[in-house]
Amino acid sequence: MTIDPQKLDRLAEVAVRTGLNIQEGQDLILTASTAALPLVRRVVAHAYKAGAGVVTPILSDDEVTLARFENASDQSFDKAAGWLFEGMGQAFKDGAARMAIKADNPMLLAGQDPDIVGRVSKASSIAAKPAMDPVVGMEVNWNIIAYPTPEWAAMVFPDLEPDAAQGALMDAIFAASRVAGDDPVQNWADHTVELKKRVDWLNDHAFTALHYAGPGTDLMLGLADGHIWKGGATLGKNGVVFQPNIPTEEVFTCPHAFKVDGTVSSTKPLAHNGTVIDGIQVRFEAGRIVDATATSGEEVLRKLMATDDGASRIGEVALVPHSSPISQSGLLYYNTLFDENAASHIALGQCYADTIEGGGTLSPEELKQRGGNGSIIHVDWMIGSGQIDIDGVGADGSRTPVMRAGEWAS
Repeated sequence: MTIDPQKLDRLAEVAVRTGLNIQEGQDLILTASTAALPLVRRVVAHAYKAGAGVVTPILSDDEVTLARFENASDQSFDKAAGWLFEGMGQAFKDGAARMAIKADNPMLLAGQDPDIVGRVSKASSIAAKPAMDPVVGMEVNWNIIAYPTPEWAAMVFPDLEPDAAQGALMDAIFAASRVAGDDPVQNWADHTVELKKRVDWLNDHAFTALHYAGPGTDLMLGLADGHIWKGGATLGKNGVVFQPNIPTEEVFTCPHAFKVDGTVSSTKPLAHNGTVIDGIQVRFEAGRIVDATATSGEEVLRKLMATDDGASRIGEVALVPHSSPISQSGLLYYNTLFDENAASHIALGQCYADTIEGGGTLSPEELKQRGGNGSIIHVDWMIGSGQIDIDGVGADGSRTPVMRAGEWAS
């Protein structure tokens, strides 16, 4: 089908001007699939119109990706192009911005050996650290948006014909990304104000923990020492205010990696490297997952948790109301960029240093002492619903309602 070019152009413009807030003369590293070239071209055009220096697209391709899994020798699966990530890291040190366009086929690797998929993912994650650390540390302005591929659309809208499904997914992305109406930039300004109200309320209360209660969930989740709630627009260390994710409905902070206890169940499936992991239930003791089951994809979940020492602890906790537009759409996107904005969630693995006071200046060991987690993975999964209550726990043990039946309590 031909995707509405006006919608595509508007999404690209908002991503560049509001998402990235690209600066005059600033270079841009852009990663995307070849399937997303129509949006890539519009992003590049708007970046240059906004004054970008040099825009460098780095493209992947589904058939090329599969060719490796189907034809490469075994030793290939433990290697990654470290030189590429080192180059990206150097570009970020030199002041470049970062954009990613998600156009994933969620089931691309469904027919591949999960063990090999895990090896490739681990090798890539290790090699990517020079490029990922400046992003995770908010040292650069960055942004993620999405483009509807036919394969992805078929998963979200399995009952529609291919053209209709792709059009429906474009409409859903457009609506979720708040780029409808006459002034998308103002839409995002207004949305940021509302998110900041929640951020300020949570920071003012300075809870030491959150308690989750609901079906299959009784979890006491400690918060890192000196944690900071964030949401919406972010001030990067380079002085640029940007919107990391389009869309976004979350406010988030750093949990204490060693102070999480109890059980929690997933409320939506997680699509990870070609496997749908559903019905997750885990039990934490002193911050580590000590028991984990899933009704599907359990083997992949266990391999994910075994990636490294921090992969069975959590590095992010985020609150999202059940009434968020993405939740109310009733759609399962099989894409974390969207599904994480439909429900409150936690993330296995790496924390964001800037969600701890002074985190950007702390060494990994100092972050750990505050409760921050370290890992080469960061995988979000959803634990919120209209049946979950959340209390904030004060230093004196007092409790304050934060969410009731999945909605903000105040």
